[in-house]
Amino acid sequence: MAWDFSTDPEWESDLTWIRDFMRTEILPLETLALDHATYLRVIRPLQQEVKDRGLWAAHLGPELGGAGLGQVKLALVHEILGASELGPPVFGVQAPDSGNIELLALAASDDQRERWLKPLLAGEILSAFSMTEQGTGSDPKQFTTAAVRDGDEWVINGSKWFVSNADRSAFHILMAVTDRDVHPYEGQSMIIVPSDAPGVEMRPLGLLNDPHHCGALHTHCEVHYRDVRVPRDALLGTEGGAFLLAQKRLGPGRIHHCMRWLGVARRAFDDMCERAVSMSVHGSRLADKQFIQDFIALSAAELAAARLLTLHAAWKIDREGASGSRVEISMIKYHGAKVMHDILDRSIQVHGSLGLSTDMPLQEMYAFSRSGRLYDGPDEVHKATVAKLITREYVPTAVPTDHVPTRRVAALEKYQDLLDTVSVQ
Repeated sequence: MAWDFSTDPEWESDLTWIRDFMRTEILPLETLALDHATYLRVIRPLQQEVKDRGLWAAHLGPELGGAGLGQVKLALVHEILGASELGPPVFGVQAPDSGNIELLALAASDDQRERWLKPLLAGEILSAFSMTEQGTGSDPKQFTTAAVRDGDEWVINGSKWFVSNADRSAFHILMAVTDRDVHPYEGQSMIIVPSDAPGVEMRPLGLLNDPHHCGALHTHCEVHYRDVRVPRDALLGTEGGAFLLAQKRLGPGRIHHCMRWLGVARRAFDDMCERAVSMSVHGSRLADKQFIQDFIALSAAELAAARLLTLHAAWKIDREGASGSRVEISMIKYHGAKVMHDILDRSIQVHGSLGLSTDMPLQEMYAFSRSGRLYDGPDEVHKATVAKLITREYVPTAVPTDHVPTRRVAALEKYQDLLDTVSVQ
């Protein structure tokens, strides 16, 4: 199959603008220790500049006010923005809102679009995706949080775990069991729940990279829904359609993570190389030491491979959709997470104690990188998915296809006349 993920030359001018904007306007914000509310106020004029440039919400089509770039161009944008977690919100492409916007665009009613989608698109509110439950691992068939119809309302009971920005959002998109008498794939639905609805209780969670639950961009919560009542028209899409919607949301969302991870890994790589040519020990630069040369060479190859895998997955999504790109999405998910982690680890090693200190961003990026192997499904699940999908293309044989004695018999039968002619001559 021929494939090509090149972009038009004119697009490079936009990428150059994004790189400069990131370097001059966004990265300096990291040093100011802004709280969440202050950060949102500070970036308002920056968001307007992005909108004026026509680069707002690059993952969405023009009908939703987005740039409609497609996944390949979006990957190149995310690669730049991923260098700092403060970058994506300035461009309106931050998780979990980007995925929730796509969900609402797919399934929301007119009233839901007006109440929730419109302000979310404008960057006026935040949202949460309430799906994961503690103790179920990566198996959503085990979810127990349920919504029961009571007249014109849904009554919701249960708990969700690790819900991003739950306590900062205006609403949650909740995945709940609505019919226990059918297969779990057909018995769960998505329901929009206002965050301030009576009975919604949230417990902040400290994380490896944010132990005090004070991140400028993301926080996470355990959310309890205790007899929470919402109208029947709070249903998003069709009853029983949660799994189909979730797959449409999570497929692109996973590769968006991988796109941003390229930016993290590139920043760590650049820091490592700069340190290597700047510091000397035992009479020569770090860059002249074979151990460090191995770090740099290995990291360069891994980063290039991850980038090509990501761009290829993006290219395939543009042509066949997320459902037709499951192998490519899962592959880059577990490969990209490891590349990001390993390059950060080497960069810290080259920086020594400075790399462990808060004088450099590496330690925070390193703590964040560990979550990559768990977000949107653990690596093990994605590896199993890739292996299962690939092995479906193979059929069992009593004798290996490449079995030399068997092949020799077939070759002799095919070429016997020619061999006889040659031997006579």
